[in-house]
Amino acid sequence: MSAPTLQQFQSQVSELLLRHRSLLDVVTKYSQSNAAVNRAVAKSITECGCIELNARHQGFSADMELDQANRQSKSHMEGHLCEHCREAIRSEMGKNLFYMSALCNALEINLQDVVNKEAEKCSTLGWFNLT
Repeated sequence: MSAPTLQQFQSQVSELLLRHRSLLDVVTKYSQSNAAVNRAVAKSITECGCIELNARHQGFSADMELDQANRQSKSHMEGHLCEHCREAIRSEMGKNLFYMSALCNALEINLQDVVNKEAEKCSTLGWFNLT
């Protein structure tokens, strides 16, 4: 079985979503699912310990070249997700994607168009997309 396209997934979400069709329900469920992703990441640090966070100042300066800033940039993460944490985070991300698709449906926005436009913007603006 091949992976569904974003359009197929969005249609599937539309068929499956019964209880939370109200825009307010969808928005709050999307927010809640986003918090659950963040919580799962935090638990991989605080409960499991498979990854560690060692955050420090990135050391950027106004006169720094972009390629130097990119080389200097760090994720602050040490270690690798264990399979349990990876699956927990993946599951929460799936729920988040489900509610993002539901939000797109409620607002009559095509998720594939969102991805395409963002990819186009990234291609066009490159590094400057982040400002």
